[in-house]
Amino acid sequence: MPDDLLRLPDDLAEAPLPAFEGPPSQEELFARLRLSRSRRIGPATFRRLIAEHGDAQTALAVLPEIARAAGDADYAVADETLVRREIRAARKHGARLLTLGAPGYPARLSEVGSAPSVLWAQGDPSILTAPTVAIVGTRNASSLALRMARALGRDLAEAGVTVVSGLARGVDSVAHDAALVGHTVAVHAGGLDRVYPAENAELAAKIAEGGCNLSERPFGLAPQARDFPRRNRIVAGVAQAVVVVEAAAKSGSMITARDGLDLGREVMAVPGHPFDGRASGCNLLLRDGATLVRGAADVLEYLDDLAPGPTQTAPPPLGGPAPIPAQGALQERILSLLSPVPVAEDQLLRDLSPDGDVAAHHLSAHLSELEISGQVGRRPGGGLVRL
Repeated sequence: MPDDLLRLPDDLAEAPLPAFEGPPSQEELFARLRLSRSRRIGPATFRRLIAEHGDAQTALAVLPEIARAAGDADYAVADETLVRREIRAARKHGARLLTLGAPGYPARLSEVGSAPSVLWAQGDPSILTAPTVAIVGTRNASSLALRMARALGRDLAEAGVTVVSGLARGVDSVAHDAALVGHTVAVHAGGLDRVYPAENAELAAKIAEGGCNLSERPFGLAPQARDFPRRNRIVAGVAQAVVVVEAAAKSGSMITARDGLDLGREVMAVPGHPFDGRASGCNLLLRDGATLVRGAADVLEYLDDLAPGPTQTAPPPLGGPAPIPAQGALQERILSLLSPVPVAEDQLLRDLSPDGDVAAHHLSAHLSELEISGQVGRRPGGGLVRL
């Protein structure tokens, strides 16, 4: 029987879930975690499998058969023992599971195509239903940048805005610390028990008390280089606007800004001196049309103009079984159209079927098989490539 750590908090237990008659069961939540930890199951494949089969338990049961049909006879789903170990670690650290499509999952993030299948939350994720702004910047920040990050974090938090960042040194840390007067969310690159940098362990503990720590990665996993861009897409995904305080032209903060642009978020930047390389990224963003930020008032003015955002009680539907067409010539056509250059799924559908004779759910079913077999992959932003 799955650990009851996976139960939804009482205040969310009655929220509607389109794929189920009521809140997902313990078994279903356990299956969703296990499905997300299975080999070659990324966010898009996770969504498709649940949409095609109705729930994660059924998807897990048929996954080896799908993999065999795709040419992988030795495919095995994630080890149940390892998943239970992850749950025990989460209980030890006071974290709870949020799964895509279920109550409690951040609503803005759920609208993102590359949204994580699961998140571990330490603290109160409901603070993301408030207006939310990401503040990011360089680790090696100037004194002026740190002063600006501190002022923005404090003033926005005092105005009722949730401040989100990536818990890095420099701008991120200062913004988080200043926002403790209200609410702040830290998105971790590794497991929640592997705070990086280690010097921010005390800050992360404070955030858990009055805000929230989030991570899509399993407990015990130290962050690797590839995990930081993954984290950045979550930072941008939960926010309505991304404010870059100080960043070089080639930096992680600029990746977050690009993620924000791709997701339709407002990108804002604090100007810097042209001779300071640490501000070159901000100045480039401003040249290309980003909103100039002189203080919290500029950010609040933008938020005031926004229509009300999505609510926590309206997760997007994942359910509804759909037929999976047989493997065959269609997969060969899909592979022939793909290359190492990423292409959007809707563009692939148009190229594959100019006359509309191939339905979108048929393409999705075949892409699931091709991703599981390792023949097709996804790049940041959701673009499909042939591997």
